[in-house]
Amino acid sequence: MPTLTEMAVDVLTAADGREKTAKSRAHAATWFAARAAGKPIPLGDAQAPLRPSRPAHPELLDPRDVPKRKPGSPQGRIALLHAVAHIELNAVDLHWDIIPRFAHVAMPPGFYDDWVKAADEESKHFNLICDCLEALGSFYGALPAHAGMWRAAEDTVDDFMGRLAVVPMVLEARGLDVTPGMIAIFRKAGADQAVAALETIYAEEVAHVAYGSKWFHFLCGRHDLDPKDAFHTLVRRHFHGALKPPFNDEKRAEAGLPPDFYWPLADQPVPGTR
Repeated sequence: MPTLTEMAVDVLTAADGREKTAKSRAHAATWFAARAAGKPIPLGDAQAPLRPSRPAHPELLDPRDVPKRKPGSPQGRIALLHAVAHIELNAVDLHWDIIPRFAHVAMPPGFYDDWVKAADEESKHFNLICDCLEALGSFYGALPAHAGMWRAAEDTVDDFMGRLAVVPMVLEARGLDVTPGMIAIFRKAGADQAVAALETIYAEEVAHVAYGSKWFHFLCGRHDLDPKDAFHTLVRRHFHGALKPPFNDEKRAEAGLPPDFYWPLADQPVPGTR
């Protein structure tokens, strides 16, 4: 049986999205079955590639060159779903990458449980959105996509706490801010399948942000750091640009992110201040 890091590398080196997510879900099931049987799979020491394998399509463009489409049109809604699928595929790789990338850092078993579960759910999310695209006569890869999605991983390749700060606590938290608006767009269009898929993503992403917050705080405790100060330092170091309101304060709080973590990093003042 492969080690957990070997499972992760197997996912990271699969190029096709459906194949990648099938491997991801199978490895997650194997991991949790072994845990339930009292025979946990060893972590191992397989090395993650710097970049995950990717299919030939979509064409990856600089963010400024990705065509803008209005979500009020059918073509615009397909483009929005395509962008979500691209985000979810990158999320699958990001959640598996953290396991071998930082396997040299001793962590409790619960850390691996959380990230394998999150990777499994991101795989489900990718497939749900691909199903929506195919129901609309399109598919993942039919449109160009954002080339910068893996940048956060490369920028934090040697910084475990930086990875936790930027990926779940900034990028995934952004999903909590914008997903309700996407759900409203598809509900208005009567696109029930897309609404159901996005509602599943919205519900499950809260836990993914919470995993980041939990293990970030754990490492701050280990190193005797103030979590808020450490978060601000790491985000300013590794994240390019300011955080953009409006923020979903309720869901962020549910995920363990209080306002004094993210408002000081925003591109406008905290409400009620100058």
